[in-house]
Amino acid sequence: MRYKSQSVAYWYFAVAMALFGLQLVFGLLSAAKYLGPDPLLYILPFDVTKVIHTNLLIVWVLTGFMGATYWMVPDESRTELHSVKLAYIQLVLWVIMGVSAVIGYLFRYGTGNKLLEQPLPHKIVIVICMLIFIYNIGMTIKKSGRFTTTEGVLMLGVVSSALLFIPALLHYENYTVSIFYRWWTIHLWVEGVWMMIMAAFLAYLLIRLSGADREVMEKWLYVIVGLVFIAGILGTAHHYYWVGVPTYWLPIGGFFGALEPVALVGMAIYAYSAIKRSGLAHPNTLALHWTVGSAIFTLFGAGLLGLAHTWPSINKWTHGTLITAMHGHAAFYGAYAMIVLAMITYALPSFCKDRPEAGTSIGYWAFWLQLSGMLGMTFSFATAGIGQVYLERIMGMGYLDAQLKIQVHFLMLIATATIFSVGVGLFIYDFFRYRPSFNTAAEQNAQPPLTSNVHSK
Repeated sequence: MRYKSQSVAYWYFAVAMALFGLQLVFGLLSAAKYLGPDPLLYILPFDVTKVIHTNLLIVWVLTGFMGATYWMVPDESRTELHSVKLAYIQLVLWVIMGVSAVIGYLFRYGTGNKLLEQPLPHKIVIVICMLIFIYNIGMTIKKSGRFTTTEGVLMLGVVSSALLFIPALLHYENYTVSIFYRWWTIHLWVEGVWMMIMAAFLAYLLIRLSGADREVMEKWLYVIVGLVFIAGILGTAHHYYWVGVPTYWLPIGGFFGALEPVALVGMAIYAYSAIKRSGLAHPNTLALHWTVGSAIFTLFGAGLLGLAHTWPSINKWTHGTLITAMHGHAAFYGAYAMIVLAMITYALPSFCKDRPEAGTSIGYWAFWLQLSGMLGMTFSFATAGIGQVYLERIMGMGYLDAQLKIQVHFLMLIATATIFSVGVGLFIYDFFRYRPSFNTAAEQNAQPPLTSNVHSK
């Protein structure tokens, strides 16, 4: 840790880890409800547990983004954070918003707009937090007088995320119109500007971990940003199949949705080329596992699996089925969860002086269990979704009858999700088991060496 103010990132990471663990609890509970009988049917029905599960995903990933940004920007700008106090005020407001939103969902207090169920007061707090965040980061960069391309792409992603939250603040009486504009936030977040944030973190980590040439890495960033703008924006229309828009949107959405994986291929090549050029120039090999793993798994989950069902002639069968869940779980985990975990793993040895820089054995177990568990979950959703599409949309079987036929796949899902959850539990345990010290590198070097208490006779 080069700057004292970077320590604020630890507390954002700690909150993110707590929310990640809570998200898994509600995810497992939601999956178990497919098997029945459900003793919590009238206390925690499926619609409530799913809302909490999906919204916790958004909140903990954003919390991780904030923490990673508060770590990265001082390091890139070579200066202390503009205001640590503002960063902590933002975190407190963010936690209050998140906790009260979850409690509200338990009592059916929400908008019903998928992934944007937060009531208006909570959304206003989100806006306040984002404004504090952007101001704090912007002033830090301005104060330093140093502005790298990596920071520029990160700031473009962060500011664009805030602007794209505006449609979520508006209320539409017509449900179809509401769904139409919901994708302006959700799609353009997860398949657009969040990819810029992910790419910025990926570039930062590859430069630090592999010693890759900054100029080469930042040229790749320009390519990724260009592809996100071209394919991501028009690719929004691949969500419009069922919402009654004019038919010309379908080929536009299908074509540009199919181009979206090109940016992800760019990311994977970009990670591979960095390692091939420079090898391993940093002892934190566990962070490198998460970093390269994020690039590869993003290509698989967001790229390949997204392409597999976004073309209109396929999407008309798969839209709204478990095929969507297959793509969603793999894409979110690879692109956003793994890059946050990579940033955490890279920063942790600087926070905790006793932590081995190369990573712990528990850390490696956490990596491989999560990876294998998520692959198993993805294939479980895929096989269940294929069965669901055939039974419901080709054979014409009713939804509940079809669910009974594919229950075996949910047994597989819960088994593999348990493996994944063990991996997450190990990561969270490994995160908290070392006490943070928050000494900068200069302070650690200034400490006198330890002397022995053993005296010779």
